Amino acid sequence: MFEKPEVLTLASSLAAHAATRQSAIARNVANADTPGYRAQDLPDFAETYRAEAGGALRQTRAGHLPSLGGTQDLTLSDRAGAGTLSPNGNGVSLETEMVKAADVKREHDMALAIYSKSLSILRASLGRR
Repeated sequence: MFEKPEVLTLASSLAAHAATRQSAIARNVANADTPGYRAQDLPDFAETYRAEAGGALRQTRAGHLPSLGGTQDLTLSDRAGAGTLSPNGNGVSLETEMVKAADVKREHDMALAIYSKSLSILRASLGRR
């Protein structure tokens, strides 16, 4: 029942989302001069989490409601509203990518803080430091 508290699963999912998004941003920056390249991104974690949870039934442990499946996979898509294209058809804005990179760093730091504090609380409840 308490093998892995949900808050730890949520923090782990947030960190995985941030890592995937950072990879996409790095790819966008690397292809900033590639003709015809379009910037790619993931939806925000909050949107992904709401879509996955959705207020419906959810699987709380393996084997429970097996037809619901596991977590939603993270697939990249072209960024909506990417702005104006350069003359060679490239849709990457380095300024936008730097702002997105700062957002991803904030998400990753938050995931690490949640994970660390949750472990501290668990250790305190067990009487360990």
